[in-house]
Amino acid sequence: MNDTIAAISTPLGEGAIAVLRMSGPRAVEIAGWVFRGKVRAEDAAARMQYFGAIGDGGHKLDDVLLTVFRAPHSYTGEDVVEIAGHGGVLVVRRILDLLLKNGARSAEPGEFTQRAYLSGKMDLTQAEAVMDLITAQTDLALRAATEQLEGRLGERIRGLRERLVELLAHVEAFIDFPDEDIDPDTGDALRAKLDTARAETAALLATAGQGRVLREGVRTVIYGAPNVGKSSLLNLLLGYERAIVSARPGTTRDVIEEVISLRGYPLRLVDTAGIRESDDEIERAGMARTRQQIERADLILHLADASAPPRGAGARPAEASTDEGVRRTVADGASAPRAAALLVLNKSDLGEHPGWAGVEAVRISCWQNAGLTALEDAIIARITGGQAAHRDWSVSINARHQACLAKALDDIQAAYRALTDGLSPEFIAEELRAALDAVGEVVGKADSEEILGKIFSTFCIGK
Repeated sequence: MNDTIAAISTPLGEGAIAVLRMSGPRAVEIAGWVFRGKVRAEDAAARMQYFGAIGDGGHKLDDVLLTVFRAPHSYTGEDVVEIAGHGGVLVVRRILDLLLKNGARSAEPGEFTQRAYLSGKMDLTQAEAVMDLITAQTDLALRAATEQLEGRLGERIRGLRERLVELLAHVEAFIDFPDEDIDPDTGDALRAKLDTARAETAALLATAGQGRVLREGVRTVIYGAPNVGKSSLLNLLLGYERAIVSARPGTTRDVIEEVISLRGYPLRLVDTAGIRESDDEIERAGMARTRQQIERADLILHLADASAPPRGAGARPAEASTDEGVRRTVADGASAPRAAALLVLNKSDLGEHPGWAGVEAVRISCWQNAGLTALEDAIIARITGGQAAHRDWSVSINARHQACLAKALDDIQAAYRALTDGLSPEFIAEELRAALDAVGEVVGKADSEEILGKIFSTFCIGK
């Protein structure tokens, strides 16, 4: 924290402008050595832009706009200087080299945000939300990241932590001062409070799935026999020709993967090779990859030809209409235990075979671009469990939060068992301390260098 760090904060490449950032005790001083304008960097008013030139002695590098943010009213809580110049690769690199030559050092990935956290400008959930904001691919993910950055998740975690602190304080007071007539708050009263903490923790853990959806997308595998229109459906959902479409079976031999935003929900679409008997070594390799993708899927779009009779490992049409039946018949017995499955009947424009009568499925025609709205409705219903209009996505934990909260839930349950089994208050207090530490790791109340390094190493340099 005693160093002054510098980095390019905009993506490298040619553009209209590029921004370099410095933070640290010597940021303004270093800027004063390289900036020449009507107002010196040292005399610059906070949050005002000043036009001038950046150069080394008499050699001018670029015309720039310089902004000074004074501590503690800055992103990092330190003195921060931002230099906006022309967006050429070479000129930006030369300006950064000049800053480093005059005493700054190159920032590590995420170091600006890490300093903001260490200065108390944000908690760890907000710091992680910065990266979620940068990588958001849909409006829903963007909104969730924005609300987390504003402290929505941190507020919930701090509320849980305060509840645990209150519980632990009361139990420890009873242990340390047995003669002070402190109500031990045991029995039903303590059980009720532990139940409340347990329910709050479980509710937060329940958002892990939607958090993964927002950050990674719903892994949606398009599965079916050859020539049922899998690649056509991929192209239709994408809105452009991504996959080759041909009447010849076995055209798709490898996995094609693209991400789309479906009404704000990120879908990671995976087009796969059709499953059939084949002597072609490459096609068999493609089918093996299909089976692998099915095992990893969150949602399976089981595509079938509506004009042809039902097929697939002897399954009856009625079985194929259910999630369990589809999972049982796909990929020659490959199972996808965590995936939901949706039967989609394509080529409805050719007429429907009597064997599909009464089967629950979404009817579409990729050729006529028909039924897409119904398919989108069905996909959203599967993703949200039919609660798309009512689900709150603003609090969605990530994998790190999930691990911490799962540990906390185990400790709370252990405290509950200790109370139920009539163990001494010392055992209850020990479990509550462990739960408190685990919850504290989420927002950074019990951080370590290892945790911080893991979090901020995923950031881009300059952020």
